[in-house]
Amino acid sequence: MFLLQKHKLGNLKWHGVSAVEVLGVEVEEAPQGMEEALAVLLTPAALQFVADLTRQFNSRVDHMLNERVRRKVELDVTGSVPNFLNHPQSQAPEWRVDPAPRRLRDRRLDLGDVSPANTDHFLAALKCDVNGIQTDFDDGHCPTWPAQLRGLHNVYRVVHGLLPGLGDLGGLPVLMLRPRAWNMVEHNLLVDGREVPGPLFDFGLLMFHCAGRLIQAESGPFFYLSKLEGANEAHLWDDIFCWAQDQLNIPRGTIKACVLIENILASFEMEAILYELRHHSVGLNCGIWDYSASFRHRGGFVLPDRNKYVNMQRHFLRSYMDLVVHTCHRRGAHATGGMAASILDPKDTNTLTQVTAGKLREVVAGVDGFMVYDLRLVPVMLKLYGKFGFINQIDRVREDVRVTPADLLQMPAGGVTLEGLKHNVAVGVLFVAAWLRGEGHYIYKAAVEDSATAEISRSQVWQWLRHRATLEGSGEVITRRLVQSLIKEFVDSGITGTAAGEREAAVREQLSVAAQIFEEVVTKREFPEFLTTYLNQDHTFRACQKRLSC
Repeated sequence: MFLLQKHKLGNLKWHGVSAVEVLGVEVEEAPQGMEEALAVLLTPAALQFVADLTRQFNSRVDHMLNERVRRKVELDVTGSVPNFLNHPQSQAPEWRVDPAPRRLRDRRLDLGDVSPANTDHFLAALKCDVNGIQTDFDDGHCPTWPAQLRGLHNVYRVVHGLLPGLGDLGGLPVLMLRPRAWNMVEHNLLVDGREVPGPLFDFGLLMFHCAGRLIQAESGPFFYLSKLEGANEAHLWDDIFCWAQDQLNIPRGTIKACVLIENILASFEMEAILYELRHHSVGLNCGIWDYSASFRHRGGFVLPDRNKYVNMQRHFLRSYMDLVVHTCHRRGAHATGGMAASILDPKDTNTLTQVTAGKLREVVAGVDGFMVYDLRLVPVMLKLYGKFGFINQIDRVREDVRVTPADLLQMPAGGVTLEGLKHNVAVGVLFVAAWLRGEGHYIYKAAVEDSATAEISRSQVWQWLRHRATLEGSGEVITRRLVQSLIKEFVDSGITGTAAGEREAAVREQLSVAAQIFEEVVTKREFPEFLTTYLNQDHTFRACQKRLSC
């Protein structure tokens, strides 16, 4: 690691850049091929900004993470269930979020899970006729040091007009920047001897390098905020926004953010989340799989087979979406639906029919937009919206919505199928294998799989084991031995999610290591809070990250 201690101005040359005074900051060396990216991004001034940001909010981040643990322990110990937050300010009738800037008034179609580290896919997305791009450093991205630098550098190059073949920034889709969630840390930057919180690293560099150009083009800075669990976390982000704007001499309220409601606890605090971010908010988004995965611990909240019984037509998810729409529109904010993860197969027209029907249901429910992954779905979704003739539905308040805590907590009927168990095993193992390759998502059975689908897959297997669920038809109890046999069967089949028939020894070894890690996760006594946290701290992933950096 490079150690930047106190230096006189101009005395230190670091990657050809004169250093400003930086105290107590350690940076990992540039991975092979990433020297230019590191030199551009991690200038002394940028490091100073990230270090100051980290020092300003480190203790509050620690407190917030401890509060997450305390709250869940309290629910478990008392056996109570969540209830709507009593928050008098947010429940006052008159307030509304600040008006959305011009380029965020039309949120009909975004591309989701676009990791900017995947340069080719990122460039193709930028050339699409969509409103925005979820520029993703979270669910669809694997935070190896090369991937983090490449992704941030690609965003920098787009914003500064350094990538060929693209038009003016103001004519491109809006970059909806999605930093990592609070469960992630950046191993490769230490401030005062501590690893920097992942979202502060991402947000800090994106703001420092890109905010000015984005503002000039009326294109940002705009963010997606992942995995918030309550209004206190929205308040923390609001303070971070205010601090960053003040430091960069940007008017407060310039930053805009859409919060993804991906946790059952957050669904009981939607209005308060909007209130805390009211000067920086452009609404809320539905993240179905992370949300469903947050039903984790107790026997009364065991989800059935997700492919067969868990979809937006089920009461608890339909209630959740209705509440997002009602809450947002009541306060003048956008409510956006989830992402269509399906990959089009020219030989299978059912996929297109199912995606269109699902998104039509969301539009009818009142959403102002949604995301797709497959770029080939863009013209189909634009045609769908064209039938309605609106750019948003904010004026449709859905006064008919009356959602109770019981509605949000009502588990769908249905059981566990052997096919569903096998699918969850495959998705979980392949996701771990993808991370070991440094990839944040992959294609499996005509769908893009990322950390959100991996979360629901591994959480279901853990739940079914813990609560001794039985298989439909046979009545067989799901045991560790059964899960082990299915993992072995999958590994032995050699399926990798890559080229058909690939049986190289290295790939099989990687899959075997991934299977061992997946088995550890689903059989642990206590539920690992986030799969990505577990992987990011695991020695196997850390060793692979070092190898990928060489």
